Amino acid sequence: MKTVLVVGGSKGIGKAIVDKLKNTCNIIIMSRSKVDISDNVIQYSLDVLADDLPDIEKIDGLVYCPGSINLKSLTRLKIEDFQNDFNINVLGAVKVIKKYEKSLVSNQASVVLFSTVATKLGMPFHASIAVSKAGVEGLAKSLAAEYATKIRFNVIAPTVTDTPLAARLLRNDKQKETMKERHPLKDYLDPKEVAALANYLLSDESKSISGQVFPIDAGIISLKL
Repeated sequence: MKTVLVVGGSKGIGKAIVDKLKNTCNIIIMSRSKVDISDNVIQYSLDVLADDLPDIEKIDGLVYCPGSINLKSLTRLKIEDFQNDFNINVLGAVKVIKKYEKSLVSNQASVVLFSTVATKLGMPFHASIAVSKAGVEGLAKSLAAEYATKIRFNVIAPTVTDTPLAARLLRNDKQKETMKERHPLKDYLDPKEVAALANYLLSDESKSISGQVFPIDAGIISLKL
């Protein structure tokens, strides 16, 4: 049975990924929030950026889910906003990958990171998050080349997803309808849709895929009606 480490696996997309995998994989969760533990799920309660990471010998898959939605105009964004978003999205992932590099290599692991549609589609008020997520995409492509045949790296770039992180964007029925109308497929994402793609990228069925960015965009960057 594969062992998959899910960083940020207590909420949102991370929780959906854990729910998708927990019946077929051993799951290790790292998160600040407590989760329900089952026979094949263990948790380390920690802050990835601030705390030391535990030693883990076997990792077949790694999913780094922590992110941010920091939507402000440039005039309201402070340098600290850019730094904080970069720390969460990029440096946190780098810290985890570096810590477990030997285990990832020895198990020819698959790593899944997260970006956003805002790296491909210019959107107002997304400067800080778009910069950070573009860094995630660059990191994945570079490491996919560096570790070809040893570790696979891929990125999922979702549009708005119904998670606690996006609650401010979907806080009432009117906003939900407005968000649906913004997308050519007239919907935003359920976390289970994203989890299904993550599951595929972690599996042996995707063994020939590395260095790719996969948008799940409900048509917003790919279709114009």
